[in-house]
Parts: sequence; structure tokens; C-alpha cells
Amino acid sequence: MQADCADCFGLCCVSLPFARSADFAVDKSAGQPCSNLQQDFRCGIHTQLRDKGYPGCTVFDCFGAGQKVSQVTFGGTDWRQAPKTARAMFQVFPVMRQLHELLWYVTEALDLGPARPVHKELRKALARMDALTRGSAESITQLDVNALRGEVNTLLLRASELVRAQVPGRKKNHRGADLMGAKLSGADLRGASLRGALLVAADLSEADLRDADLIGADLRDTDLRGADLTDALFLTQAQLNAAKGDAATVLPATLSRPAHW
Repeated sequence: MQADCADCFGLCCVSLPFARSADFAVDKSAGQPCSNLQQDFRCGIHTQLRDKGYPGCTVFDCFGAGQKVSQVTFGGTDWRQAPKTARAMFQVFPVMRQLHELLWYVTEALDLGPARPVHKELRKALARMDALTRGSAESITQLDVNALRGEVNTLLLRASELVRAQVPGRKKNHRGADLMGAKLSGADLRGASLRGALLVAADLSEADLRDADLIGADLRDTDLRGADLTDALFLTQAQLNAAKGDAATVLPATLSRPAHW
């Protein structure tokens, strides 16, 4: 469930659309190869993405969906060799990416000791989704991913509640809150729910985010300098890559400090 670009046919650079903005230098429609994609499916400006106006690429994570579609669903035959597969491949990738994201979250939940009461159901969900990712291109594109996300989210929410219940004191609930640009430096957010919260450009420097649920939180340009994210729940590398931090930011052991911090 980690991206391996060497085994992918540049699917994120072709399948997904993007609009000219602070994140992307140009417009690109879905199915159109990015002008920076080379013949070997590598990015021609990979080491200069931020400088060239493509910071949006640096915060994208396919959770390993790219190589699954390239090497499993389509058996290692790329869309340039077999142009007739291109449309199907590009349609499968966004769905597979969502499936792999869910697999990532469920796998994390299964590592949470206090969440044992839902581990049995989580294991069933994991096995079911893994089987779905190994289906045909047609079966994958026909999936009702929104319904599946809803089912899995119920289990993830229960796992989160069980873990955060172990944190002493009253926990703050900012689920889905608009905290864009909020001044929360030094805030006690231990065990808080920040699920789906809009935290763009918020100041969370020196904040206590231990055991906080950050699934789906928008951390673009969020100031995490000196913040404590020990055991933060459902935090992804892509979220960290979108934020601002420093050497004093304490990260979960499973994640890496972004190079641009």
C-alpha cells in the first residue's frame, strides 16, 4: 500500500485531471498525459515540482494503487503498448486508489489495541476489499465505492472512538469543522476528533495532537512546527507533505519527515 512508481505506468500523471492553480501550473483533463511525463513513465521535473509550479503532485499518494492497476489488473501491459486498454486503465485507477486508501486505514485500525472489539469486522472488511482489488477492470469500475466507504467508515469511526476513549479528560470535537486559518498554536487537542476538518493554513504550532483523529483532515499549509503528532490516528504521508513542519514536529513512527520541512 505504498506507491512504487517504478512498477506503474504513470497513471496519476494521465488518469487524473487538474486545474491551473496554486497547486498546478497548467490545466489538464482526465486521460490526457501530463506534458512532463516521459516515455519511461517517469516525471521529467520530479526533483523540481515545487519550483516548477506543481506542488499538488508532491502531496498526492496513490497508496500503491498505481502498481496494482499496472501489474495486476492489466498484467504488466502498458497503455502505450496497448492503446485499446488506455481508457479502461484510466477509469480503473481512481477507483483502485480509493480502495487502497481504505485498505491503508483498515490496516492501521487493526494495529490499534483498544480497537479490538471491532477487529473481527475490520478483518472481514480488509479481506473483502483486497479481493475486490484483484477483480477484473470491469468489476472494479462498476463498484459503488461511496457505499463501501460508508460501510468501512462506520468501523473506522468506532475504532477511533475506542482509542480516544483511553485518553483522559474531555476530548474536543471538531469533526468537519471549518478551521481555515484558525489560531490554535499550543492548543490541547489530544484525543480530539478532527475528522474531515478544514485546517488549511491553520496555526497548530506546538499543539498537542497525540491520539487525535485526523482522517480526511485538510492540512494544506497547516503550521505543524513543534506539534506533537504521536500516535495520531489515520494520518497519512500525503497530509504531512501538504503541511508545514520542522525538526521539532513529533511524528508517528510509521511516517517520514517531509524533505521540504
